[in-house]
Amino acid sequence: MRTCVWASNGTMLAELPSSQNAGEPRRRWFTSECFDLIVWMTGKGAVWGFQLCYGRGREERALTWTSEHGYSHDRIDDGEGNPTKNRTPILLPDGAFPARGILAEFVSEADAIDATIRDAVVERLVALAGR
Repeated sequence: MRTCVWASNGTMLAELPSSQNAGEPRRRWFTSECFDLIVWMTGKGAVWGFQLCYGRGREERALTWTSEHGYSHDRIDDGEGNPTKNRTPILLPDGAFPARGILAEFVSEADAIDATIRDAVVERLVALAGR
């Protein structure tokens, strides 16, 4: 099952400039037509956590993992039920995470990103796929 209709275009994750929130670990942001990947880093350059958003333009979901809290899988409610209001998107708990499909898509798009980040995300996705 393809999770991204654009995967055949050979899109790759590319880093965006990201602003930092006070009191939050250093953040790096990567995007493609299929994914948004936000990664929080420790002061020593290790991955502290990440949020991998997928299903863009359809039923968007987010897998979040942090070393402190583990995994969560949510759907993204864009808050746009009324076209005259611009509401903030929120995360709402969701069902099963399609780990194998997302893992395959992510691996096909992640060659160009930092190996430390790519390997940490792949390791977490493999762990979920094995459950």
